[in-house]
Amino acid sequence: MKLAHVPLRAAIGAFVLNSGLSKRNLEGEAAQGMHAMATGAIPQLRQVPPEKFAKLLSYSEIALGAALLVPFVPSTLVGLGLAAFGAGLVQLYLKTPGMREPGGVRPTQQGTPLAKDTWLVGAGLTLVLDDLTHRKLTR
Repeated sequence: MKLAHVPLRAAIGAFVLNSGLSKRNLEGEAAQGMHAMATGAIPQLRQVPPEKFAKLLSYSEIALGAALLVPFVPSTLVGLGLAAFGAGLVQLYLKTPGMREPGGVRPTQQGTPLAKDTWLVGAGLTLVLDDLTHRKLTR
């Protein structure tokens, strides 16, 4: 891992890890609410029961956060994971009614917390591109 990747990976990794840890014990209405929002954007998730979905999301966030924090996981790999995770959240933003101003992509006040997840996509792609271009230059 490049030294320049440490601040980005540490900040995002700690945030994502904490988010995953906080979802470990979601049950009942909390799991159902999270599941309902996700199925609005990705209808295929209706096949997964709400509590199982919450557990899978929790474990995924824990794994991604931990991978970002440990230095021996290549930046290309964690960058791809982060970009994919962020893209799922951006899809949630784009497909959930009321998150965007009519006729555009600008967020409503309610949509701002989801719209900010575009940064995760950008950070993930930055890790991937920086790692790949650094490898090309050193060959």
